[in-house]
Amino acid sequence: MEYSRDMYVNRLIDRKHNGLIKIITGARRAGKSYLMNELFYKHLLASGVQSKNIIRFAFDSDEDIDFLDSYYPEEPTRVKHKKNVYYVNAKKFRAYIKDRTNDEETFYLLLDEVQLLDNFTGTLNGFLRHMNFDVYVTGSNSKFLSSDIVTEFKGRGTEIHVLPLSFSEYMQGLDKRPAEVWKEYIITGGIPLVAQMKTNEEKVTYLKNLCEETYLKDIIDHNGIIKKSELGDTFNVLASMIGSPINTHKLTNTFKSVVNKDISDDTMGVFINFFIDAYVIAKASKYNIKGRKYIGSPFKLYFEDIGVRNARLNFRQIEETHIMENIIYNELRYRGFNVDVGEVNINEKTDRKDVNGKNIYAQKTLEVDFVASKGEQKYYIQSALLMEDSKKQVQEKKSFYYIDDSFKKIVVAKTGLKPTIDEDGIITMDLYDFLLDIDSLH
Repeated sequence: MEYSRDMYVNRLIDRKHNGLIKIITGARRAGKSYLMNELFYKHLLASGVQSKNIIRFAFDSDEDIDFLDSYYPEEPTRVKHKKNVYYVNAKKFRAYIKDRTNDEETFYLLLDEVQLLDNFTGTLNGFLRHMNFDVYVTGSNSKFLSSDIVTEFKGRGTEIHVLPLSFSEYMQGLDKRPAEVWKEYIITGGIPLVAQMKTNEEKVTYLKNLCEETYLKDIIDHNGIIKKSELGDTFNVLASMIGSPINTHKLTNTFKSVVNKDISDDTMGVFINFFIDAYVIAKASKYNIKGRKYIGSPFKLYFEDIGVRNARLNFRQIEETHIMENIIYNELRYRGFNVDVGEVNINEKTDRKDVNGKNIYAQKTLEVDFVASKGEQKYYIQSALLMEDSKKQVQEKKSFYYIDDSFKKIVVAKTGLKPTIDEDGIITMDLYDFLLDIDSLH
């Protein structure tokens, strides 16, 4: 099964020949290499680029590295840095590229696992000076995360962030109803390799190993963490709190009550950033809609892949409400939106009266699940699993009544009905209509 991943291919197409290094980022196993080496490669061929003008090189492939042996034979192809750590000789690689290119034609360099190239920053900077080179890279391991590559090329690179399969991508090629696929997707998520596995047992085993042997190990090795068990426990706590308004102090208290260990607020904050840097989780900041300002705390955390989140909890906490919210968050990011958590401060009339018989008002904060922005576009979105009665509908829409701008206000719920719009202009949209139509918000 080949997933077309058109959204990401088009983002690469839009960035062709922009004079910057295209850095494809994302969690391990999200499909970065496949996007570049297969899907984008096929696009280049289909657009008329000759194969000799597309240089694909994977720095973790012995077969590719063998091509370098004949250049500067007196030097080793792999350069030892420290115990069991070897990088590819950059001088040999540059000679290899020079041998396969010229100054007259355009060449596309698709470089996989670029962090394994010795002094890759200097080599890629050199390639930028060749106006006929268009450079694309991926890379991520315990030594150098893909977020580190973005940092290295700040101002000289552009990031294309790849998430695991969206629900609509997961549906490709499946002869099943959306509701049937949804039951699978909310359990094992959208990592492409997992999506193609035949049995649930195989998926579960793979996801558990991915959490432990890849994600955690990468973070431990990359950051030299001594408190390994505390990091693993933090992973569990974060997985149990998706979609909940939190701050580091609250997480610390939860950690202490669940794990019965002490951890400082500072350490918790550092651990959270480790998971963010590895693209395991993403942080949604709080935005005050009326005040038009960001608030440092509380914030929300969501997993880049819901299957990874579930695996970390041994598939025990499958709360569809929170999982649906996580999936909607990722869907908005997949569509290119910047996504925040919104809040609206109001003065609400209470049943109490003062000594003069006047109503007493109380300050209250209402939440908007997501404020999605892209350029001049902005949408306010609520995630509501069910809207079974009028009381629930009023509850979900309440915060919208206090937002007085003209941007669309949308409730996404499992209604099974076509979109409706009420007298206040609030749209209610079925979950599957939202997820399966890329233009559903418009």
